[in-house]
Amino acid sequence: LDFLSAYSAANQGHCHPKVINALVEQAQTLTLSSRAFYNDKFPLFAKTLSNMFNYDMVLPMNTGAEGVETALK
Repeated sequence: LDFLSAYSAANQGHCHPKVINALVEQAQTLTLSSRAFYNDKFPLFAKTLSNMFNYDMVLPMNTGAEGVETALK
C-alpha cells in the first residue's frame, strides 16, 4: 500500500513532454522531502538556506498550519 499518495497535490495538466521530462528528472533525484524520512538532499538544502539568510537553522514547512503546529510543540 502507498500511504504517501496525495502527500501533496500536483497538477501536471495534459502531459506536455516538457512537464513529463521535468517530473521524471526530479523523481530520479528526490521524490519526497519530508523530514519524516531521511534523505541526503535536505541537509544540503538547509545549510544553503541558513547561510543565504544568515540564520542559525531553518525548518521548512508546507503550510502555515504546519508551522503553527510545530511552534506549539
